[in-house]
Amino acid sequence: MYPEIMLIPMREELTRAGIEEARTAEAVDAALARPGTTLVVVNSICGCAAGKMRPGVRLALRNQVTPDHSITVFAGQDRDATERARSHFEGHPPTSPAVAILRDGKLVYLMQRFIIENSTPQAIAQELSRAFDELCAQQTA
Repeated sequence: MYPEIMLIPMREELTRAGIEEARTAEAVDAALARPGTTLVVVNSICGCAAGKMRPGVRLALRNQVTPDHSITVFAGQDRDATERARSHFEGHPPTSPAVAILRDGKLVYLMQRFIIENSTPQAIAQELSRAFDELCAQQTA
């Protein structure tokens, strides 16, 4: 685990964008119990991938359509929260960073590290915006 002082800027890069920090398993449970779509960002100290992911997520949140809720957990730091969030990514190996969309607690989209580390922040934002448009738009009856 890294000293918390080192992580503050990495945490704030997402929380300043309006993403709620979930630092305990209970906080993850409460967030994912809310109806609708939830963006789950697995933050990481990894400079190359996380350094692209955080600005990409911030750019994507400017999209006209966004998830109903958004949370972030910090891999390697908030261990219980991260494990709880990842438990909803069933069938997928854990990666850090990662970005998921859950609908009513069920995984509907997952961007893992191997995609993030080979993309620019703009490409990450474009792909997430596409996913938001497809998966988070309000359904009309």
